[in-house]
Amino acid sequence: MDISKELQQRLVKIKLLILDVDGVMTDGGLTIGDDGQEYKTFHSHDGLGMKLLKATGVNVAIITGRTSNVVKQRAESTGVAHFYQGADDKLAAFDDLLEKSGLLAEQCGFMGDDVVDLPPMLKSGLAVAVPDSAALLLQHAHYVTKKSGGRGAVREVCEMIMRAQGTFDGQMAQFLTQAHISN
Repeated sequence: MDISKELQQRLVKIKLLILDVDGVMTDGGLTIGDDGQEYKTFHSHDGLGMKLLKATGVNVAIITGRTSNVVKQRAESTGVAHFYQGADDKLAAFDDLLEKSGLLAEQCGFMGDDVVDLPPMLKSGLAVAVPDSAALLLQHAHYVTKKSGGRGAVREVCEMIMRAQGTFDGQMAQFLTQAHISN
């Protein structure tokens, strides 16, 4: 993938990737049963991408405006380092995360899809939007993913960060070695 020098410089600095949930980790659809139970669909490629990125020393966080047990379970299963839900003010959550992590805003990437994500995106070192994001986000994003939210967009960004930081091949080697041994 060809990326600009400016984007490459932004990716190299990332120590924390912060994700919105609805529309980024999912396709944005909200399924709520008659019993009030909320259902979401996550892509397995995204989950593995998050785990691989974490293995390189880049942490993952979630800041979402909704509150959902299924998102909490997904955060736990993918090793999310910091988890904020019910965050009506995502910039306040972002600032709290900076304080707790000791990171600078330029060391964080924020991936969103709607205008509520814009304040932390504008403050972060890497602003990422998915293709069907609100128009204002698309105007201010440093990168717009090729894949849609809930369809591998998170994995795409995780791999971009790993490639820029020179850790992608090392993470993939474990799978190539296993395949070679079994053949």
